[in-house]
Amino acid sequence: MTPDSSDAAPALRLRGITKRFGALLANDGIDLDLARGEVLALLGENGAGKTTLMSILFGHYVADAGTVEVAGLAGALQPLRPGSPQAALAAGIGMVHQHFALADNLSVFDNIVLGSQPLWRPALRRRAARAKLAALVQASGLAVPLDAMVSSLSVGERQRVEILKALYRDARILILDEPTAVLTPQEAEGLFAVLRRLAGQGLAIVFISHKLAEVLAISRRVVVLRAGRVVAEMATAGVDRAALAEAMVGRAVPETRKRPAAPGAPVLALDGVTLRGPGGRALLDGVSLALRGGEVIGIAGVSGNGQAALAGLVSGLARPDAGRVALFDRPAPVGSPAAMVAAGVGRIPEDRHRDGVVGDMAVWETLALEDYRGRAAQRWGLMRRTALRDRARQLIGAYDVRGPGPEARTRLLSGGNIQKLILGRVLERSPGLVLACQPTRGLDVGAVAEIHGRLLAARDRGAGVLLVSEDLDELFTLSDRIAVIYRGRLTWPWPAEQLTIRALGLMMAGQEPADAA
Repeated sequence: MTPDSSDAAPALRLRGITKRFGALLANDGIDLDLARGEVLALLGENGAGKTTLMSILFGHYVADAGTVEVAGLAGALQPLRPGSPQAALAAGIGMVHQHFALADNLSVFDNIVLGSQPLWRPALRRRAARAKLAALVQASGLAVPLDAMVSSLSVGERQRVEILKALYRDARILILDEPTAVLTPQEAEGLFAVLRRLAGQGLAIVFISHKLAEVLAISRRVVVLRAGRVVAEMATAGVDRAALAEAMVGRAVPETRKRPAAPGAPVLALDGVTLRGPGGRALLDGVSLALRGGEVIGIAGVSGNGQAALAGLVSGLARPDAGRVALFDRPAPVGSPAAMVAAGVGRIPEDRHRDGVVGDMAVWETLALEDYRGRAAQRWGLMRRTALRDRARQLIGAYDVRGPGPEARTRLLSGGNIQKLILGRVLERSPGLVLACQPTRGLDVGAVAEIHGRLLAARDRGAGVLLVSEDLDELFTLSDRIAVIYRGRLTWPWPAEQLTIRALGLMMAGQEPADAA
């Protein structure tokens, strides 16, 4: 149990933190307190100012105004030197990013001590470091094999290594950014147990997440940012997800409701598909799947188990080494993205910035990327610019894409608005098959609700939706059936109502659950 922040000794104090990027006011006079032994959740929409605030705390940015004070070893608050990650580390601030920074070709031990001392230190120093680590493992419950190569670890074990790295450097404040994004439910439960244990030992924790159920489960207090300002601060007890969502976006967020499916004709069939990568390793191993129009099949799995290969196959970026792929009861034109799009496949890529848009193109050009050869887009080889701009304005309005307008560079839009732009480009053509890869990753609750509604509307008009997601809440919200991919092998799709979170988590770890029926 974490102590009440009003009674516990302070670990961190921010006052009047203000930061501008040109005309954008990213942080506007933010005050924030964090107590020893407290787990504080920091919430906000995309662009609310969370990342900027944490970057100032960790020394990546310098605030235009305001002060940061951190408790020293004696407990008294001391000013933190701005703009210095080294000063932040020395003050006991540790940060675990969503994307881990580990060297696969080094052992766990060497990854943890890397940067804190040369790897060629004498054996005596290494023995002392190992003894310190052993004590940390014992005290924290972060069990991990110190001599194992990082490349051999599971995702959950890698995250434990990242936390141990921070604790090894004597962190007294730990910032966790989307810490459960790539964990199975069982791994997330294990992480929460560790965090409660560490908080009980006095560690102050900032927990940043879009998963509101997890925020309610782990934090004692919540601070909500909107448009760079603190708009709400509340004890977690007594609030629910709806209240948190409304505080984040400033309005009530409608709950996504799914009607019973009415499956129709087959839209996608995979039969014994094998796809090999470099060195002949099977990325997909004998995968079979049948998706019909009017249903959503969700693909669950821990990142790196073949989801990218499956998406590449369906989107036309890869050809199978064995097996058959059919679209709408005909052989699929695999290996040609343009042909797959022309055949009726709509593609929402996992990496919206890298694979979904060209950042330096205007918004209206981005919306024309996949059908610029069509008659509506060109005539006699010349782009119909006026028609394309008009079309862009219509889609911007229909999909509530917020930005400067169709002439703006696409890269100037927020992640959520880029995703809505891609969604409009895909769904406007009414594709028979929608491939949605991590469609709401990193988006706030308002954007998530809108995108979920659009995908269910596509399903209800008769499209088949193949949903690849690591968000289990999203899978249960949208999917009619759910299959699990593990080391390139795909399970039979289970009706979603016959699965539990626990059963799905076990299957994601390669185990056969007892309660999946």
